[in-house]
Amino acid sequence: MKKSVKIIIGVVIALLILVVPFVSSYNGLIQEESNVDVAWSQVESQLQRRNDLIPNLVNSVKGAMNQEQAVFGDIADARAQLGGADTVEEKIDANNEMSSALSRLLVVVENYPELKSNENVTALMDELAGTENRVAVERQRYNEAVQGYNNRVRRFPGSIIASMTGFEKKPYFKAVEGAETAPEVNFD
Repeated sequence: MKKSVKIIIGVVIALLILVVPFVSSYNGLIQEESNVDVAWSQVESQLQRRNDLIPNLVNSVKGAMNQEQAVFGDIADARAQLGGADTVEEKIDANNEMSSALSRLLVVVENYPELKSNENVTALMDELAGTENRVAVERQRYNEAVQGYNNRVRRFPGSIIASMTGFEKKPYFKAVEGAETAPEVNFD
């Protein structure tokens, strides 16, 4: 074999050794980013379900809970904030506001035991619990997808490919400040 053919074959093999991992890492980043996007769309789907469902349920029990209009105002404000959110970070913040307002509503119901016997309030509480569980599950799945993606973006050689191709870390869905403290329920 001629020396020039051996050099060309050597260069081709060297290029393959360099290009294959690059392509593999890049495709892996695309897959992980797609997983994050799918998980986020599931979160948004559950947030939309909550956004559509809660106002209707809340309106059905407002009459029984006239004394707590501030809580309903907070829920309406949080819903409006969620509707106006554009970025993932804004949607996460707005969702945290909604979760906070709904937890205050749960405390109100606990403080008024006679409301719990009202069928509409019972239906609201059941739907809230189910909806919040669905949102929590999708948040967890989103965070798991973000973890996989962020790990790939930060690990070698993915970190090099990510920085060259514009892949950046994604935000986690975090708990609202003060969520570590349980709400106080007082039956006095």
